This record gives sequence, structure tokens and C-alpha cells, in this order.
Amino acid sequence: MAGINLTHSIPSTFILTGIPGLEAEHLWMSIPFSTFYIIGMLGNFTLLFVIGKNQTLHKPMYLLLCMLALTDIGTTTSFMPKALCIFWFNLKVITVGGCLTQMFFLHAVSALHSAILMAMAFDRYVAICHPLRYATILTNTRIAMLGLMGLIRAVLLVLPLPLLLSRQPFCANRIISHTHCEHIAVVKMSCADTTVNRTYGLMVAFVVMGSDLMLIAVSYSLITRAVLRISSKKAHQKALNTCTAHICVMLTSYTSVLFTILTHRFGQAIPPHVHIILADLFFLVPPVLNPIIYGVKTKELRDKVGKYTCRR
Repeated sequence: MAGINLTHSIPSTFILTGIPGLEAEHLWMSIPFSTFYIIGMLGNFTLLFVIGKNQTLHKPMYLLLCMLALTDIGTTTSFMPKALCIFWFNLKVITVGGCLTQMFFLHAVSALHSAILMAMAFDRYVAICHPLRYATILTNTRIAMLGLMGLIRAVLLVLPLPLLLSRQPFCANRIISHTHCEHIAVVKMSCADTTVNRTYGLMVAFVVMGSDLMLIAVSYSLITRAVLRISSKKAHQKALNTCTAHICVMLTSYTSVLFTILTHRFGQAIPPHVHIILADLFFLVPPVLNPIIYGVKTKELRDKVGKYTCRR
């Protein structure tokens, strides 16, 4: 009975340890983390500013790019302020409500990010396979509707994760060995049966990524077939160049998230600090690389950014 009373007397908070085993190096670890965060924010806000200021860039492809930039900003901002508080000020306590809220935003924005990558693949498919009908098939309104549908899907699929966890009893030991409230890490804090939580979490990951990757694969198989039919080498190269940036962004996003999901569930041999650093880099690296990739590979956007830089 005393043990039960002790468990229920503990405040409704968790303790985020940061990177276990490297607590003494937290201050030094904060330097690359904060650098990635600042560069990513600057790059994505620059992208939003340039596209917003230029009417000539108010096209479906650039609207999708704006959505991608917003998800990158949302993802990093969902966990980096708290992570830096742990690194700089040793402020490790987070309320259960705050933890579940952070978990919801992290996973919902990640699901939305995946939906936008799928929409961008469809955009490239229409641009290459049906160029004469591109303006009629993909209007700005339809792109906005695609974004809204992706948001609704993300909320509906991810919302049960924190709701299911909010009904779980948590043990007295509420130490989460992580920099943020990742779903499976919070599930491990429960004293009750978590089969439903684990199964649903895995199902969401594979439904979101599985369906999106399948549709992306279909889009690119059709694109490849259309490109191979082009006889002109110049047109062939131009068609491939339009897809290069999107392929690079997909590789940086999906490779890291698949690695994180699989190692978190099946990679028990990997040291905890390695897994946590890689999980954090999954959220930090794509927002840094995405504006650079599109800025370098998209001539129209590169020229506009160059003009603003020269003016300043």
C-alpha cells in the first residue's frame, strides 16, 4: 500500500534526461544542435519570404515548397527549445500534458511532411507526363486542398496516440532518456499493458509512410517510363533535372525516419546515446538541407534569392 501511495503522490511530470551518458557534454552538444536549428530556421524563413514577395513564384510547386518549409519550422520548433533548455539550464522537468502535446505536434507535423512529399511527387508526375494539362490539373486552390487533406489525415491518425497514453497509469520512475517526448519512449513509462499503444503507433508509422512511399514510387515509375520515351537528349535531361531536388529531399527525409523507427524498435544493440543523437538529427538535418537543395537546383528560385541578397 505504501508503494501505491508513493506512486500516486508523485507530481504529474516527466524528467527528460537529454542524451544519456553524455550529460557532462550537454553544453558542448548544444553548439551543433543550436547551429543546425538557427541555420534551418533562417533558410526556411528566407524561402517563405522570397516566395511570398514574388508573384511570379505563386505557383503550385512553390506553394508546396512553402508547405514543406512550414513543416520543417514546426518540427524543429516543437522540440528544440526544450532540448536547449536541458542542455543550457538543466531544466529537465516537463509536465505529462506538455509531454503529450509535444509528442502530438512532433508526430503530426512529421505525418504532414510525408503527405507534402507525396503531393510534390504527384506535382512532378503531372509536370512531366501531362505538361499541357498541368495548369488545369494543378491549380493553387487544389494544392491548398491537398495540404488541408494532409493536415486532416495527420491529425486524425496521430491524435489517438496521446489520447491513449493519457488514460494509462504511469510508474513512479518517470525518467525519459531522451531530449523530447517520442511516442515509444513515453509508452515505456506506463505500468499497464501497452500492447494497444505499441500496435497503433507502429500501424500509424507504416500506414503513413507505407501509403506515401507507395504513391511516390508509382509516380516516379510513371515519370521514368515517360522520360525513357523522350528521344531528345536535351528534353530528357531537363525532365530529370526537375525531379532531382525532390528526390534528394525524399532521401534525406525518409532514410533518416525509417532508420530511427527501426532502430528504436528493433536496434537494442545500438547504444542509447547514439540512437538519441540520430533521432534528433532526423528532425534537424532535413530542415537545413531542404532550402539549400531547392535553392541550388531550382533556377527560378535561385535567381530570386540572388537578387534579394544583392539588394541587401
